[in-house]
Amino acid sequence: MAAASEEAIKQFSVLMEQLEEPLKTTFQNVHQGYPRGTLLRFLKAREWNVPKAYKMLMDCLNWRLQNEIDSVLAKPILPADLYRSIRDTLLVGLTGYSKQGQPVYAFGVGLSTFDRASVGVNYYLQSHIQMNEYRDRVVLPGASEMSGKQINTCLKVMDMTGLKLSALNQIKMLSTITAVDDLNYPEKTETYYIVNAPYVFSACWKVVKPLLQERTKKKIKVLYGPGRDELLKVMDYASLPHFCKREGSGSGSSSDEVDCYSYDHPFHQELYNYVKQQALRNQDSVGPAKQGSMHVRVPTPDLEEAKIMETIQSELHSLKGGDGISRSFSRITIEGP
Repeated sequence: MAAASEEAIKQFSVLMEQLEEPLKTTFQNVHQGYPRGTLLRFLKAREWNVPKAYKMLMDCLNWRLQNEIDSVLAKPILPADLYRSIRDTLLVGLTGYSKQGQPVYAFGVGLSTFDRASVGVNYYLQSHIQMNEYRDRVVLPGASEMSGKQINTCLKVMDMTGLKLSALNQIKMLSTITAVDDLNYPEKTETYYIVNAPYVFSACWKVVKPLLQERTKKKIKVLYGPGRDELLKVMDYASLPHFCKREGSGSGSSSDEVDCYSYDHPFHQELYNYVKQQALRNQDSVGPAKQGSMHVRVPTPDLEEAKIMETIQSELHSLKGGDGISRSFSRITIEGP
């Protein structure tokens, strides 16, 4: 397999050496000086099929050009109160680094309320893409420097506290974000840790799990309760998301720390200030940036992703219409993948 993998990388490299501008520059923005790592990610995402991986990467590069993704980190979401609203309703934050040096991101899946917020979909998508680009251009290179080795992936801890049948209303936004990530930022997450999982999650997991590729299944670890003991095997206590630090803690943070989701958390302040600084630099060369959200074309999900979203939607409808609505949503033990 090793020899076959090296041959695939070699063939892929030859194809990418033929790139011309502007595709060449946007590819440099993707690989950040490590083209081999990028080729590996796209090959893994397409089961080591070189033509399919090449098409996927070319589609990604063209998507970046068509939607001006290379300059997204110079387009601040203004005013700041609008960005604060996004942070209050789409819960995500950087909590620290794993023992291997990987960034650890926390996601408040169950308590996110973007389906009920007045913020437009385009702003959410813009913010999500900015976070992806900041991760790839700033966070991961910084982690590599701190670790003294190349860090290409992150860990994600997904908090399901508060997940209810009303999650059906969030399916469209989640599928949009997932399509962007799967097709343009593949293989950036090494492991997804699911914590505080209620009944509604386990019901969906049982029907979704058989649809996943083995490669994907191996990445998902469903932990008992807040998963503190398991997570401490891969990260220090200081890097644990706030909702994992105390057994039975739910998503509440202690009084002496800023919620990692908050606009006031150092990570979000650094990211937002970085974008504003990039905008000022651009302003000096090309003039002031336009106000308003970006309008990003969302890639069409592949068949596997579309099937998964359809299955989740169907299961939630089934639960909502059947006796599942009366079932307890307290945390339960879930058989791991």
